[in-house]
Amino acid sequence: MTQAIGLRERKKAATRLALHEAAMRLAAEHGFDHLTVEAIADAANVSRRTFFNYFSGKEEAIAYADAVRVACLVRLVRAQPADEVPWVALTRVADQLITEWYADLDPAWLAQRRRLRAHPALAAQQIAAYATVERELAAELATRLTGPDAELRSRVLAATYLTTVRVAIQHWTDHPDGSVRDMIHTALAAAAPAPHGR
Repeated sequence: MTQAIGLRERKKAATRLALHEAAMRLAAEHGFDHLTVEAIADAANVSRRTFFNYFSGKEEAIAYADAVRVACLVRLVRAQPADEVPWVALTRVADQLITEWYADLDPAWLAQRRRLRAHPALAAQQIAAYATVERELAAELATRLTGPDAELRSRVLAATYLTTVRVAIQHWTDHPDGSVRDMIHTALAAAAPAPHGR
């Protein structure tokens, strides 16, 4: 029974990824405004109904990889030592994400990102995804801080970190001749909070 569930989940993950990749490819080829759910479903060899089992619309299909990355971020933070200084733990998590997600990027991916990034509908989708993970990250960081202002500090820390990483990646997307790891480290060092008692 467990094996059957595992196979079913792998098939679902493969379908979700196929829809995302089809959406990215078609949007890059024809422009986001000309992209339709029907075209995405056809390119992934599924029905329109199947598409809506996975995504609410083309915006969510395009943003899927970003949503996976930010969800992974919270899991990685939870796995860090509980006594680690929060910003040090967050910097280590950024390294893990870079290794996992940005080590072997296809240059075509960067070109797609540059073309699609500025579209208002996609920007709104990305903001929503970041807002969700910001709340989850703040809740995790709050368990690592002490003092009456721990909740506020955890929210500021989460917002600062996510904004810093997002801006660094956007800057690297525009200037990919350097290392994404170096760019994120430089940005995180510039944004690091002053030493503060936990």
